[in-house]
Amino acid sequence: MTSSKLYILLSALIISLSGWSQTDSTGLANNVQESHKNDSILSLYNQRIEQVEQLRKVDSLKKQDLEEQINKLKTTDNLQKDELLKQLAEIEAAAQSRLDQKKAHINSLKKKVKGFPVLGAGTDTLYFIYTKIGASTAEDRAKGVSRKIQELYEDDYLVLDSLKWVKTENTADILYRDKIVASISESDALWEDQSYENLAANRLELIKSSITQAQIDNSFIKISIRILLVIVVIALTWLALRLVSKGKDRLIILIERKESIWFKDLSYKDYTFLSVAQQLQGIGIFVKLFQWLIYAILFYIALPIIFSIFPFSRNWANTLFQLIWSPFKSLILSVWDYLPNLFSILVIYFVMRYVIRFVKYIFSEIEEEKLKINGFHADWSMPTYSIVRFLLYAFMFVLIFPYLPGSDSNIFKGVSVFIGVLFSLGSSSAIANMVAGLVITYMRPFKIGDRIRIGDVAGDVLEKTLLVTRLRTIKNEIITIPNSAVLNGNTTNYTSASKELGLIIHSSVTIGYDVPWNKVHAALNEAAGRTEFLLKEPKPFVLQTSLEDFYVAYQINAYTREAQKQALIYSNLHQNIQDVFNEQGIEILSPHYRAARDGNMTTIPADYLPKDYEAPSFKVKTDKK
Repeated sequence: MTSSKLYILLSALIISLSGWSQTDSTGLANNVQESHKNDSILSLYNQRIEQVEQLRKVDSLKKQDLEEQINKLKTTDNLQKDELLKQLAEIEAAAQSRLDQKKAHINSLKKKVKGFPVLGAGTDTLYFIYTKIGASTAEDRAKGVSRKIQELYEDDYLVLDSLKWVKTENTADILYRDKIVASISESDALWEDQSYENLAANRLELIKSSITQAQIDNSFIKISIRILLVIVVIALTWLALRLVSKGKDRLIILIERKESIWFKDLSYKDYTFLSVAQQLQGIGIFVKLFQWLIYAILFYIALPIIFSIFPFSRNWANTLFQLIWSPFKSLILSVWDYLPNLFSILVIYFVMRYVIRFVKYIFSEIEEEKLKINGFHADWSMPTYSIVRFLLYAFMFVLIFPYLPGSDSNIFKGVSVFIGVLFSLGSSSAIANMVAGLVITYMRPFKIGDRIRIGDVAGDVLEKTLLVTRLRTIKNEIITIPNSAVLNGNTTNYTSASKELGLIIHSSVTIGYDVPWNKVHAALNEAAGRTEFLLKEPKPFVLQTSLEDFYVAYQINAYTREAQKQALIYSNLHQNIQDVFNEQGIEILSPHYRAARDGNMTTIPADYLPKDYEAPSFKVKTDKK
């Protein structure tokens, strides 16, 4: 509410209170009765006027028709012309008679009724309105004109010379630029006993004089009230800012007091995602941002109010308000329009979420062997679940895609095509590895923890994924092998049959023909029997794999269930073979070792030879003659 409105309301309130204080209950009742009587008399009058107006309109149409007929007559049709002129005179006489009757009736009513006052800018009564125009009653007309006069007074850029009256078909209108301030009809003129042109001119001057006088009387009061309103708005804004600042400080103090109760380190195992100090720091930043947001809202509310107090800055207020409100309104409307699609997305998401949970439950039961399906192994459950989950998520995305904002736009389609092209060009090897990973999963050539060999790499399986397989060698080297290479090469699994059948450890030695084969067999079996982690049952056995030029190849075979300890077993076996053969005086001719007996030392270490051992001398045999 502007200052002028406040002033007028206060003045009217004071006048009303003073008037009420001078009237008793009996007088108030009389005024109410008189008001009802006045309204009923004016209502009857307006009804009669409407009837007279209907007759006047009919006579006007007849008169127009008669004038057209007279103009169409030929000069020789004098008799018919006289008849039409006579009818025309009768209509004019009837119209004049009705006008005289209206004047007489109005004069009689002036002593009985009171019109509805039109208030000027200074709340003084300028004139009264007794009749209606169209659907607007006399009271509505009086209130409307009073309001428009007040609006003109409150306009600091008012140009009084722009106030004028113009004549229309049935009324005279008082205009300010293109806005109608008041209308004067023929009935209004009859009540004032003058032409409606003169009445319009007189009322125009009354309105101008009222506005001019009010501007002179209230200019200082208006300015003072507006300044006071500005001070009040600034004070309230400052008070609100202080309250927000104190509220922020108290909130920070409360959070610090409840630190040990409300906050704990967010961690997983040994890794801390957010410490208490980091959480407090983040909350402090959030509180400050929220404080400045409240400040901005308060300033946004206060500035338009201040701008609206002064007429010259009211446009600034509207501009400032629309500057923020328009995009905010658009955002709200967009969100509101998108709510049905958002609801559909949420329904699809939650339905698919519980479907995935159910699928996970089924495969977990299979993994724990609580649920058994013929032909479906337990170790297939989690890989299969991963595939099914991926397909379900892909299906969910296909269902959700049409409901995403901008999904039907050309930009969205272009980005989708671009991503698809990049994926197709750069992921051929990745897709090949994924397919190979699926094949390996269902082929079951190995599992986590197995000791395997892929190509020339041997180690324990650490991880199986859709893309790669990771091994850890006996040297603690982590080797990553693409699944396509695994599928295209040969894979040796040392562990899969070792627990039930036993893994056969085998090693070969070459011994000269001078050593009996059964002695070699016994020595090799004894060496295997001394080796840790080699089984006694099934018994070790020896194979003679080849007969070479200078030696025989023997292979010792022994069973073990410790596939992960192959390196240690082979090392111990070779040590024991050396010890047993040296103890038994058997020379190992591996690899491809050849020794001449005459004049050469034996290959057996000196620790295993007798103390009096001497190398045979070189002998040359000659024939004596």
